Amino acid sequence: MLKGGRMRQGGDEHTRVQTSYARNMTRPGSHHEGQTQVLERTETQQPRLWRVLLLNDDYTPMDFVVFVLERFFRKTEQEAELIMLAVHHKGQGVAGVYTRDIAETKVTQVTQASRAQGHPLRVVAEPEGKE
Repeated sequence: MLKGGRMRQGGDEHTRVQTSYARNMTRPGSHHEGQTQVLERTETQQPRLWRVLLLNDDYTPMDFVVFVLERFFRKTEQEAELIMLAVHHKGQGVAGVYTRDIAETKVTQVTQASRAQGHPLRVVAEPEGKE
């Protein structure tokens, strides 16, 4: 065994380091001698989800919308066509649901790709559950 509770071969080094640290905290003569440590476990909450919406316009070709859905949102051709039709008939369609950072990144990527191709396709992200 090496200094600090680490072994030379095999085993889980991380566990041994933690075990060694715990032993050092309760050794006679340490500044924590006789004290009890309490570890609190906190519940982690799921991050709020955001919907990425494609908005209808009169200029962006339907095949470009399908391309965007396949390329940036990993939709199959059939899924992309259904979402594109929702955008066309209802004015908007949900491309995907993500955490905020990912949703904002997708909005930026699609907007840049649309502008590069000369299309005015609008993409927005909004919190899930918003009516």
